[in-house]
Formats: sequence, C-alpha cells, structure tokens
Amino acid sequence: MKFNIRIWIVAAVLLASFPSCKKYLDVVPDNVATVDYAFRNRNEAENYLFTCYATMQKSIFYAWSDPAFTTGGELLHPFPVENNRDMGFRMLRSGNNVLSVELDFWSGNNAGVNLYQAIRRCNIFLENVDKPVDLTANERARWTAEAKFLKAYYHYWLVRMYGPVAVIRKNLPVNASIDEVRVKREHVDTVFNYVVQLLDEAAAGLPRIITSEASELGRVTRSAALSVKAEALAWQASPLFNGNPDYLNFSSKENKPLFSTTADPHKWVLAAEACKQAIEEAESVGRKLYPFVPPANLTGLSDSTIHLLAFQGAVTHLFNDEVIWGANPVNADWQYICIPKMAVESQTNDVIWGSLSAPLAIAEMFYTNNGVPINEDKTWDYGNRYVPRASDEAHRYYIRNGYQTAGLNMNREVRFYASLGFDGSNWFGNGTLDDDNQQYIQGKMKQISGAAMIVKTNSTGYWPKKLVPYQSEFLARSLPVPFAVPRIRLAALYLLYAEALNETGNRTEALTWINKVRERAQLKTVEEAWSMYSNNPGKFNSKEGLRQIIHQERRIELAFESQSGWDLRRWKEMKDYLAKPMQGWSVYEETVAGYYQPRTIIMPVYNTREYLWPISDADLTINPNLVQTPLW
Repeated sequence: MKFNIRIWIVAAVLLASFPSCKKYLDVVPDNVATVDYAFRNRNEAENYLFTCYATMQKSIFYAWSDPAFTTGGELLHPFPVENNRDMGFRMLRSGNNVLSVELDFWSGNNAGVNLYQAIRRCNIFLENVDKPVDLTANERARWTAEAKFLKAYYHYWLVRMYGPVAVIRKNLPVNASIDEVRVKREHVDTVFNYVVQLLDEAAAGLPRIITSEASELGRVTRSAALSVKAEALAWQASPLFNGNPDYLNFSSKENKPLFSTTADPHKWVLAAEACKQAIEEAESVGRKLYPFVPPANLTGLSDSTIHLLAFQGAVTHLFNDEVIWGANPVNADWQYICIPKMAVESQTNDVIWGSLSAPLAIAEMFYTNNGVPINEDKTWDYGNRYVPRASDEAHRYYIRNGYQTAGLNMNREVRFYASLGFDGSNWFGNGTLDDDNQQYIQGKMKQISGAAMIVKTNSTGYWPKKLVPYQSEFLARSLPVPFAVPRIRLAALYLLYAEALNETGNRTEALTWINKVRERAQLKTVEEAWSMYSNNPGKFNSKEGLRQIIHQERRIELAFESQSGWDLRRWKEMKDYLAKPMQGWSVYEETVAGYYQPRTIIMPVYNTREYLWPISDADLTINPNLVQTPLW
C-alpha cells in the first residue's frame, strides 16, 4: 500500500508547481485515495475512468475555457464577467503575457486547466486497469481504449496551443531523478505522431456505436477516434506546423530543432487518407447530414423555416445523426447571453443578458443567397450594404416584413439567418412556434431588445442565434433546453476531407465533398454558383482559389462551434483577420439612420507570437529544461 501511495505522489511531481525541485518529494496530499482502493473493483475503476473524462467534459469543453470560442474573433463580450469567464475575450483586447499566462492549460491557471494532471490520471488508469477482478475482458479492452483516446486528446489539445510539448508516455517511477522530473519539449512531429499512434490503438478497442444512451452519451466511439486522428493529421500538415519559417530557430536547450524547416506535402496525403477512413466509418454506423423533420406539434412550417431549423438542429438537436462526437449534454446556461429580449414578459427576467455578440465581419463572411461571397456577387449591392431599407415579402420568414434593416441583412444564404439574430430579424421558437407570427428583434436603443447596462448590452447588434435551440424559452422565466455543442460533426469532416484533397491536388473530388454540405444549405454547387454569379468565375479551378473557398465554407458552416478559432490558427490566417478593427452597429443610437453606422468596438491585439501560447516565467524557473515559445 505504501508503495502505491508513493507512486501517486511522485507522478504528481511532474505536474505540480512548487518553489523547488527537492521540496515536492516531501509533499503528501491530503485525502488522496490509494491506487489500490481506486481499482479494487469494477465500480471504483469505472469511477476513476470518469475522472479521466472529467477534465474534458467539465473544463476544456466548457465554452468559456475554449480558446477557439473566446479568442477566435467570432464573438465578443463586454467585460468584466465573474470568475474569469471573460478571460479569452479580454485577450482579444490585451494579448497574453508570460508573467500570468491566460487560459493556461500547461499548469492550470487563469481559466485554464492543468492538462498534464489529466494525462497523469489517464496513465494511472492504464497502469492499473488490470487490477479489478470483476472487470470483464471486453470492458477492460474498451476502457483501456477510452483512456488512450483521452490521453491522446489531452496531448492534442496541448500541441495545438503550445506546439512542441512534453510527451508523457508513462508516469515517473518512484526513483526518478531530478532531471527526469524536469521534462523537455519534444519535436512537434514527435508529438503529433504519438497522438496518432494512441488514437490508432484506441480505435481498435472502442465500440462503433453507443448502445446505452441513457448512461453512456458523451463517451467516445471508434468514429470519434478516427475523426480526431484526421483532425490531428490536418493540423500537422497545415502551415502553422508544416515548415513554418517563424519557428526556424525553435530549438531545445540541447540545440535540437523542435520544428521542421521545410514543408512536407505528404502530410496532406496522410490527412486525406485519415479523413476518408473516418468518413467511411461514420457513415457505416448511420452518421448523415442532419435533416429537420418537423415533430407533430409543428405543422404548416414554411420551407424557409424548415431549412433554417435543419442547419440549427445539426448543432442543437442533442446527439443527432450528424454528431460524431460531443460533450455530455448540459443546461447550456450561457444561452441567456446569446438570446435578446423580444417579448414584453421577458423584460422582468434579469437572467436574459443577450450580451454575446458577433462582429460585423462575421455577418459579412456569410454568402449571398447565390452562394458566393458578398464582395464577389455580381448581382448583390455590395457598395450599399450598410444602407437601411424595408424588408419585403420575400424575406417574411427571416425578417419582419416592412422592417427597416441594413441591406447587409438581405438576400443572404439560409445559414446567415440560422446563425445570426439582428435588428428586425425573426426568431423562430422562444415559446412561439407560429411560423407566421414569429418574435423578432428590435435592437435599437430604447427598443425592447436594445442596449441596457454594460454587461447586458450586445455590442455589435448581432446575436449568435445558432446557439439557442428553438425549444428553449426565455420569457418571464428561463427554460433552456440542454444540448451539447458538437466537437465533431459530419459536415466538418466532409469539409476537412475537401481541404486535404485540394492540398494534394485532387480538386475535382474536393468539390464533391464541399457540395454535399452546400446542398443541405440550399445552395448551388461551387461550380454553378461561381460560374453564374461571381466576378471571379474561375476561382475554383486553382488550388489557391479553391483553398479560399474551402476556408470560407468551413468558417460559415462551423461558426460559433469552437472550430474557426482553431482553423484560423493552423492556417496562419488569424493575424490577418484580427489586424482590422472589430466593428458593429451603433447600438446606442435610437434612429434607423444613426443605428446603421459601423462603429469600432475594439482594436484586437494580435501578432505572430500569439499563434502559440507562452509558458509562464514561473514554470520556466521551476524547470530549466524547458525553452520559451519563440517571440515571447
């Protein structure tokens, strides 16, 4: 028993931050169960497995802790907010710093969580899963695979943030030397290769489907492992990590390079193969693009609303057939910051903030109803997009008929209306399921949805409507419908496959997979849309042009899903995106003419060094074997 306790303590050495390397060998944590007790039977072992899941489900899958959600530039939030929940949003205004790293997932500070502790728990599980005598062989194989998946995912999260990181293949032995405790960063390809190796091992032992939905939703499947593998290989192949000249001199203390100096195009071949494998597995177990089938209580819906709910439902319909992997369902209490007040009875509900806003640039990112960018559509009045005009009968299911709104909000694709709420826009749901009498937003100052106190003000005039299920009600009382934002859904995998195919020179097949996603969005194929409506009709015929199309398609399809923030980083496009002021409408104005004037909300702070997180100065002092991320 004493030996097991010592293993637990020494394993923690790697991850704890103490003032000296000698001191933490003498620390005995209070109230720590022994490893023998934790694995004395099947029930206790399963509980321990759930602790391995806990870091992901309760921390890194929580929107406020996700750097892609809060620092991706898709959303803004007024500050301050309690409990550091606006940490990532503050980073857009001030950047990061090495004295107190924000969203620190290396050592677990400032709204981050220590992922090395999570990895340690996975290792402890893998080292002891053979102990419970009442665990069946099939259960042991599956649980081992789940722990390997989680261990891989925590390393994957770290490498995306920090680049070269310490790989923890197993916990330290009791007689580990001081130098062994002082871990080192490893070559970025070594990290990715280890992640892929673990995911391959995990996939072999994971179930293909979840059969006990009541008790196992959120647990991983073979499709999840293969999909994360495809993602990881796409990251390894992308410009941030594949021959990035910014990290040419990124080396260890022993002067060993931590980045490759030249790009390797074969990495995209591996990513394409992995995407294909993941798609085939997902489709073979019934994954498909989500179609909205109206339930019995919804009759007489217009095609416009059905198409809108098909796109929204892919995200908010809990564990639907498009979701390959998602977090456990939660009450999604942050829905209250996504929805504006639209009804008289909601005025007394102080829970409704409606303060999470999308910048004007995000509204401009979506296509026209012809399926091409607004600045390319020959038939769309780009020059007068900020000029207000009355909505008409053609928009009656998306915009209040006759309401004065910006031209920017008219003649847009269905994903625009499904993703964003804005002044004059209809909002299907929120207690009103009458397609012909929807609630609508009145967003100007002193109107029912307009600016209030600073923390309850939508700064830009655009609300992330996509993140509120139509069944949720925020009226006199709040009745949010639980859902979990998918971490991987089939549409995302289709577009990732298209990206990898294009990068390997297979543009024809890449177009097939993009068009599958566009079809659900009621858009013409890329070939038809660009040929008929774009002022750059041959754009899709070159690798570079199709790359731009794919990148924009992913940003539109996956907006507000904690995806675009990661994509912009791996593409090395975040710096360009955040080089411009983040703007919105003049929400403190009462008149139509005054409201529809763009105003700058913030000027983001972002430069090349922000692509990778720094390690805190304190951690560098504790462990002299570590090197700082370049440019910090």
